[in-house]
Amino acid sequence: MSNEIKVGDIMEGTVTGVQPYGAFVSLSEDVQGLVHISEVTNGYVKNIHDHIKEGDKVQVKVLEIDEDHNKFALSIRALEQPKVEKAKEKAIAEKAGEHGFNTLKDKLQEWIKQSE
Repeated sequence: MSNEIKVGDIMEGTVTGVQPYGAFVSLSEDVQGLVHISEVTNGYVKNIHDHIKEGDKVQVKVLEIDEDHNKFALSIRALEQPKVEKAKEKAIAEKAGEHGFNTLKDKLQEWIKQSE
């Protein structure tokens, strides 16, 4: 199974243990990887237990594979949308709600009426 897993793969796994430095995730019976605390979520993680617990089903991205030691570096954060992108999408949605997506021709007629 571990030969089928490649860097960049996105997989579902089960959290099998949580330590102050990260969470161990089982991807299959013979493959387990570590999600380092810095890869749990975007932003600062003071207490990993606030974000993840044993038994959780999680989507992870494979960051690195050490075949010699059968170690897998995983990330949950890599699958999250950055906060900056979320803020941009929210701003665009709010702007669209205010003004809609009218064509320039429609807006021009509206602006002429407003100026009179």
